[in-house]
This record gives sequence, C-alpha cells and structure tokens, in this order.
Amino acid sequence: MAESAHSFDDSHAYERFMGRWSRAVGSVFLEWLAPPSGARWLEIGCGTGIFTELVVDACAPSALVAIDPAVPQIDHASRQPVALRAEFRVADSQALPFPDASFDIVAAALAINFIPDRLRALLEMRRVVRARGWVAGYVWDFTSELSPSWPMRAGLRRIGADVPEVPGTEASSRDALGSLFEQAGLAGIETRSIDATAAFPDFDAFWQSQSPSYSPIGKTIAALSEADRVRLVGAVRQALPVCPGGVIEYSARANAIKAGVPV
Repeated sequence: MAESAHSFDDSHAYERFMGRWSRAVGSVFLEWLAPPSGARWLEIGCGTGIFTELVVDACAPSALVAIDPAVPQIDHASRQPVALRAEFRVADSQALPFPDASFDIVAAALAINFIPDRLRALLEMRRVVRARGWVAGYVWDFTSELSPSWPMRAGLRRIGADVPEVPGTEASSRDALGSLFEQAGLAGIETRSIDATAAFPDFDAFWQSQSPSYSPIGKTIAALSEADRVRLVGAVRQALPVCPGGVIEYSARANAIKAGVPV
C-alpha cells in the first residue's frame, strides 16, 4: 500500500473537501458532549474553523482558542467572521504553549490520528485542562474504511491501483482511542460512533470535492494513466448509491471519545 503525506495547505480546497462532513458530524458530537455554557475551550487542529464555528454557535464558550500547525489554515480561519469570537493561533499540539489548567474543555475534531506523537499530545491536553475538566475528540473510522473518501478508495482498489495510506489509521477505532486516553491517565472514558450523510447534486460535484489536488487521493489519481482514470470513474460510480435526479448521497462514520481529567 502506498504511503502519502497529508497536506492541508489549500484551505479553500479543504473546505470543499471536508466542510459538509465536518459540520454534520461535529453537530452530533457536540450534542453528545453536552458541554456547559461559559466554559473555556481549546480546540486542537482547527483547520479552517468549521468546528470552531459550531462550538461558538452551540456552546456559548466564555473563551475559545483554536490552534493548528498549518499557517494557511490559520490564515484562512482568521479571516472568517468566527474570528471575532475566537482566537486562532499557529501551535503544536505536542507542545502546547499554555499554562497548566488553562481550560475547561479541550477538543480535537478530525485531528488526533494525524498527530505524530499522539500520547504526548494527549498528555499535553490533559496538562492544560483543569481538574474535572474534559478532553474529547473524534476521528474518521479509517480502520473500517468508513471515512468520506471510502468510495474513492474502494474504486482505486477495484482497478488494482495503490491506495494511499492514511496516517494514524490504527488509532481511529473506538478501542484504540479508548486505549490512548487511558494511557494518558484520563478517567470516565466514553466512546461512540457517529454516522453522517452528505449529498451532492451530481457525480461531477462529488468527484470535484473528493479529489482535491493537494490530497493523497488527488495525487494518486493524477498519476494514473488516462485509461486507468476512466476505469476509476466507472468503479467509483458503481460503489456509490445514486438517488432520483442523479443526486449522490452516502454516509461516513466517525468515532468519538470523551473523558475527564482526574483530581
């Protein structure tokens, strides 16, 4: 299986690629988390600010700091209206630039599996959360091949092409997340799966959104011969359910986790 690095430098393409999915799963996650209003939040891996906006609108935080290691993502998020209600900063989750017990809640939306040293990052998250505060997050279920890219990946397999490896796939199951949080010394660990559905007006809209040039999938497709690209389109069409009017609608799954910081 070919390994390909993930890059999140094209913020507009990322919004097309993941925006609708992030909003769908993030809303359900926040309902499940049921956080109190007036909490101090830290968001890990904020990207373009999609989850940040959900937190601001649904949770009424007293303060919200959102970090990401990618400068283009932070630049993009800082230009959005949500930046009037949240602070965006470039920072590394493995070495958080905050004092101990600075926050009530730390949340990582679709980010944990991409962190190189996940245990170190979780220990940092625990450090900056007050006693009895929460550490929480969710990731796509890459282990079960249920991320939003599953139709593209299934199509690549069907034509015998290399399928890009997703960093941290082994860390995306509920059991793996639970083990990671347990190693970080967190308590009262709970997990759940969240299914999300997205619709596209037609196959072309789906294809454009799910094959951005910066992504490993997009790069893999670009390297195919013209004949193989034609075969891939046919294989992906076969994998996708088609609704009346040519609408493409399918589901993906994320695994979520929440835990408390012990006294």
